[in-house]
This record gives sequence, C-alpha cells and structure tokens, in this order.
Amino acid sequence: MHASKNFVEDAVAEVDFDFSPFLKRYKDGRIERLLRSPPLPASENPRANRGVATRDVVIDHSTGVSARLFLPSRAAKAAGSKRLPLVVYIHGGSFCTESAFCRTYHGYATSLAASAGALVVSVEYRLAPEHPIPTAYDDAWSALKWVASFADPWLADYADPARMFLAGDSAGGNIAYHTAVRASQDDGLELGVDIEGMAIVHPYFWGAERLPSEEVWDGAAVFPVYGVDWLWPFVTAGQASNDDPRLNPPEEEIASLTCRRVLVAVAEKDTLRERGCRLLDRFSDYNARTATGGEATLVESEGEDHGFHLYSPLRATSRRLMENIVRFINQPPKPMILGVPRRPFMDVFDYGMNMKRRCSDSTTTTCSMAYATSKIGGPKKNYGLFSGAVWPTNKQAYKGPAAAAAFAGTRHLIKNMW
Repeated sequence: MHASKNFVEDAVAEVDFDFSPFLKRYKDGRIERLLRSPPLPASENPRANRGVATRDVVIDHSTGVSARLFLPSRAAKAAGSKRLPLVVYIHGGSFCTESAFCRTYHGYATSLAASAGALVVSVEYRLAPEHPIPTAYDDAWSALKWVASFADPWLADYADPARMFLAGDSAGGNIAYHTAVRASQDDGLELGVDIEGMAIVHPYFWGAERLPSEEVWDGAAVFPVYGVDWLWPFVTAGQASNDDPRLNPPEEEIASLTCRRVLVAVAEKDTLRERGCRLLDRFSDYNARTATGGEATLVESEGEDHGFHLYSPLRATSRRLMENIVRFINQPPKPMILGVPRRPFMDVFDYGMNMKRRCSDSTTTTCSMAYATSKIGGPKKNYGLFSGAVWPTNKQAYKGPAAAAAFAGTRHLIKNMW
C-alpha cells in the first residue's frame, strides 16, 4: 500500500500541464491524450458506411497534412449532371486532440455528407503542443488550396465550385474562421475560388477581459472558465496570451470576410456561448451598416453544452442542429434586389400605404411581417423555431435610400422547438 501511494505521488509530481479531460503533459515532454476516439478506416464502398463512400488523401507529403473525403453515393447519382455542395470541415478538440480519421469525426462527417447531399473534405491538421499555433492555420490553408485546385477526381467530378463552404466545431470553428479571413484577403491570387458560406459550431473565441456570462462557472459546464484561460497560452507554446486578436477578432478583420452567409451555432450552457453570439452580431452589424447583402444566422441549442451533438448524435437537439446546418448549406440563392426606385411609384393595391400605417401605428415600429425578434444577450425566451429578418426599428430606415441599406444585411435567429 505504501509503495503504491508513493508511485501515485511520483506520477502526479511528473505532470507539467493538466488539461483534463483533453490531455496531460509531463515534465519529461511526454504527451498523454485523454480524449481519443479510435481511428476508423476509409472505404470506397458506400454500403460499408451508411451510403457514403470515403477515401483518404495526402495533401502535403512534407508536413503530413491529409484529409478524408466523404461522397454520398445516392446524392451523387441523383444529381446527374449537377454538382454537389462542397464542405471543407475542420474538426475540433482544443487544437490538441482528435482527428479527422477518428470514430467521432468520421461519424459526424458521414452524417453531414449524407444529410446535406454534400461532398465533405475533413481536414487532418497537425496538433499542438508538438505543433503549436499557427501550424493548424497553415495546414487548413494548405488543405483549402488543394481543394480549390480540384485536382482530386472526386472533387473534379462531383463538387460544385460555386457552392463551397468552410465549417468546423470548437477549435475547428476558430480555424475555419481564420481560413475564411485568409481566403477573403487572398483576392484570388492564390486560391482562385470564392467561399459561399461559413458554418461554425460552438466556436472557440475568447479574450483577456471576461464577459458577464463568463464571470461565474456553475461547476458543470464542459469548459470551466479557468481552463479556457489556460488553453491559448498552451497551444501557442507560450507565445501568445488571451489578448491575442486571433481569439477576439477585430472589427476590420470581420469586415474583410467576403463569404455571403455565416451560420454560428451556440449551446445555452456552453462557456463559449456569448463569444460566438458577439462574433455573429459584429458580422451582422457590419453588413447592415455597409449594405453588403450578407446574411447571418444564429442557431442556439437550449439546455445543451459544448460539443453535445458529437457525442449524442441521435438526441433531438442534435438532429435539429444538423437540420439547420443542412438547410444553410442547401439554401437556394436569394432573388436579386435591384434597389429602391428614386421616383415615386403607383401603389395600385394600396399595399404600401397599409404597411406604412401598420408600421406607424405600432409602438415598436416593427412591421407585422417580422413576427418576432430577439436580441442576443437579452431576456431568455423560447420562441420556438424562427428564422426571419430582424427589421430596423428606426422609422426613417423604411424611407429613401436608407431602406436599401436597412434590408441588405439580414440576421436570422433559429432556436429549438420544444
């Protein structure tokens, strides 16, 4: 008993950094990854994987960056001469665990490909601390450039270059965001394609100053606040702190995004929830100010915590989250709005005057067409399933040239239906 006690104490003393339940680093340099799901092999036989064929490719032999491709056979056959949406997916795991080839992310990418009828490229990037940030950013960029070349036969035969999406969860959401920023600033010189949309689930963003919701940890959330504080210095090998703009993106960076649509999914009990909401608000506000026509969608899973959809994929909230992501990917382009006429027009059916009276009679100046709106961070309320434009509350916004700016950038809110 005494010898066993000494052994345990010696083992504890060897731990240099304890980031449970993800990993531990020992003083001798050893890394013990605690969160690991077993790897699964790829198979080009779709019957072996719920109707989705899979294949592994090496993108860069010098770095080992690779990817697993997921091709839904039924969607590919039904598409005929049409092509499938293309989703470049970046897995989570706090920058330091998990893999595109593990059971967890193999299963999720399979479901995404089958549900959305999309060709999914799941990126295998190098992990910290052996390969600290910005290695993961560089690896994701290499993967996106490879995808944009369409040199792979599956990409060349099935993928639609006009419907390319970046997606990821947790740390992968952070990497996907920075990859989208880099693609936006590329000006087509290196990449040569446009990103249609970005969908990030429970994205990892943070900051040196705590937001109100981050002041208290209830003891049950997956990510304790102090654990989030530790993560970034660890995965950057001590080269950056939590005031790093890569954690709290500046306004001008968000404004540089050229993807037309952005979806951010958050979970009510997630420590990172408010950061994801703030990022989406800033994207939406920029689009409204500049009339760039971007669309922002928030999906909030009530009663859930970080990453719940990965480990309980059959749960009702997980299915609803997947449905919203699938709808986002397959959303048809909106009709083009040519602008507001400069000259008065004849309102034959008196529709405009009726709308004007409804707006002016309302104490909130919100038109009856808007149904309901919710501001992030406001009082908690379950609105059911809702997706609609948040209309401006300024009466002048409905008149003259300002109307074009008011409605160009719409923001949507989708909450769970209980």
